[in-house]
Amino acid sequence: MAKYQFFCIPNSERKQYTFLDMSSSTFRREKTEILEQGFEVEDDVIYADTAEKAVEKFKSNFIYAVDEYGKADASYGFAVFFQSLYKMMFTKTSSK
Repeated sequence: MAKYQFFCIPNSERKQYTFLDMSSSTFRREKTEILEQGFEVEDDVIYADTAEKAVEKFKSNFIYAVDEYGKADASYGFAVFFQSLYKMMFTKTSSK
């Protein structure tokens, strides 16, 4: 399964986008060029068998839906709480 990274023009509501296959030998160069054109990385990496399926997932806002589903679970809330608590404690002790 291939990994695809998507890029959007800011404030375009995901309508102006492009993507790259991360296994491409020119991925880093192309990513730099895309970022220089004003695009920003959008969401997380999308795994798909084909570029067409990756675009389908991107357009369905799949990553957002999965994240929202996770947030709806109580255990997710506890995990975020403990992570925040740990960060607060670690930041206070390391700043002394």
